[in-house]
Amino acid sequence: MTFDKELDILLVHCQGESGNVLIGGAPEIPGATILDKMNHLNNVDPSLRLFLTREPRAQVVHTTNLLLPPTRPDADAAFIVLQPDRAHPMSGSNCICVVTALLETGRARMVEPETVVRLDTAAGLIVARARCENGRCLSVSLDNVPAFVHALDVAIDTPKWGQITGDIAFGGVFYAQIDVDQVGLKIVPEAARALAEAGTEIKALLADQVRVEHPEIPSLNEIAYVMFRDYQPDGSVTTCTTLKPGRVDRSPCGTGSSANLAILHARGQARTGDMRFSRSIIGGEFTAEILGETMVADRPAVLPRITGQGYVFGRQQLRLDPQDSFSQGFALSDTWGPQVGDL
Repeated sequence: MTFDKELDILLVHCQGESGNVLIGGAPEIPGATILDKMNHLNNVDPSLRLFLTREPRAQVVHTTNLLLPPTRPDADAAFIVLQPDRAHPMSGSNCICVVTALLETGRARMVEPETVVRLDTAAGLIVARARCENGRCLSVSLDNVPAFVHALDVAIDTPKWGQITGDIAFGGVFYAQIDVDQVGLKIVPEAARALAEAGTEIKALLADQVRVEHPEIPSLNEIAYVMFRDYQPDGSVTTCTTLKPGRVDRSPCGTGSSANLAILHARGQARTGDMRFSRSIIGGEFTAEILGETMVADRPAVLPRITGQGYVFGRQQLRLDPQDSFSQGFALSDTWGPQVGDL
């Protein structure tokens, strides 16, 4: 990776989860589609991602969304989620951050009271409906890609907790969703480190025990995240998505909430028109609604809509010094967690 301009980054968060947006200065990424470009960043040249997501320019909690021109005619913009472990195809909280950034900077024309923005992602087309007032983006509703169940009640053998079970579902990426009481924890802020360590340990075990592959996008073939869940008596769910190398999602997790809708639908516990609240470890809230049903190849799927709010709070400029010995960044286990060596 080489570039001779400053990288212009908008600082954004969604319900506390960092979702910064690279709005200018990025080098050209090879590939005919956004999926091709994401695969290039993962399999050929990860240097831009490493530069943006590791120390000394970032911390483990930082995500940077690479804003790109769309590669399909029905989209207004495109983005790829850059995280410390790899580039990911889709994220609900990050998509909300991208839409908020596009509208509040004028890169997409804001129309009040509602603006529709269509986003090209490696997982498919996302249609976002932003509620706008006085030049601000007050909320974003994402019509996500179809969500479907891979398998329910999958047995997972663990050295620490014995045999536990999880549901494997796709909501833009693949999730293993696990009832949190199986690991003896609660989804509360003071348990964040223990949850992060448990989730990253289970994710490593899943790599050897469960195989997944999207039936229409074969290169989406890994369980990206372990999400702990705690269903509440009122029908809402408290969520805690864990991310490599060892942290927890601050937001209620849009793709995870989409996958949860597919799981509830498959169990007969939710149907078209139903809405659920998803709440995060710090109390942030998304609404998750089933708009309809469809098929993904031969798999029943639901059409999820996720609604939340993002906030633009600053701006940053980065430059690459050719003499910088840490241009690829670094990560240490004192803050990045016990599996930092697996990055």
